[in-house]
Amino acid sequence: MGSPIAVDRTLPAGTRVGRVALRVGDLESVTAFYRDVIGLSVLARTETTATLGAGGTPLLELTADPDAPERGRADAGLFHVAFRVPSRTALGDALERIRERWELDGASDHHVSEALYLADPEGNGVEVYRDRPRETWTEADDGRVHIVTEPLDLEGVAEVSTGADRAPADTDVGHVHLEVASLEAFERFYIAMFGFNLRASYPDARFVAVDGYHHHVGANTWNRRTGPAGDGPGLDWFEVVVPDDEGRRELRERLPEGDVSESTAAGGFAVTDPDGIEVHVSPGP
Repeated sequence: MGSPIAVDRTLPAGTRVGRVALRVGDLESVTAFYRDVIGLSVLARTETTATLGAGGTPLLELTADPDAPERGRADAGLFHVAFRVPSRTALGDALERIRERWELDGASDHHVSEALYLADPEGNGVEVYRDRPRETWTEADDGRVHIVTEPLDLEGVAEVSTGADRAPADTDVGHVHLEVASLEAFERFYIAMFGFNLRASYPDARFVAVDGYHHHVGANTWNRRTGPAGDGPGLDWFEVVVPDDEGRRELRERLPEGDVSESTAAGGFAVTDPDGIEVHVSPGP
């Protein structure tokens, strides 16, 4: 299926996903999950917040909101946050931690990547994956990347585990995958306005990225969310790092003025997408 949206602008090279922020009901249990199962380190902690990351770089911001209403069945929001590890060995280590301390919900070979799927204690989707080398990816004549979903060779992944208790220092957030009310509205915002490129298109899903990556942001309508995102536990905001000053200035100028607000990050700002999901744009660390 093709996209009706033509992009006449694109984000600068080096653009990537930065931090993801979640509102949680039980800060203690969710922090322990991302520390002990995903393997992140706790970088900062207060009574109501926790920052976790790898190699000293913040990747996940948790804020306690125990009185927030549950996410409604129709609410748009997070499908999963995807932590990217640098090697198959690191993926094997993640698989061992999941098998010993949690429950694996699924595992897929996407040809561009190998991925493990699970959910945190409050039902937020989590992916841990490693990319295959880019030269092995298959692209169509229109530049879109071929992403498939096939069974993952779990035992082959398990065999290369070293038993490491921590995710490697160069682990990052490779992408976020959203549940949206309208794929057309997603395309208008993230492609035509924001400047991502369409990398793959399916009847109920879109994948967009910069710099030839397979996807930095995914979106689907599989669960027929009607939006907007609520204020309950789940996704609070996610960050797009645009390290180029001119690129951030141009992006801010083409976004609807009423949807843009100041961000706490120096040189950054925030914008709300069509589903009410807040996107923070920053120059990065």
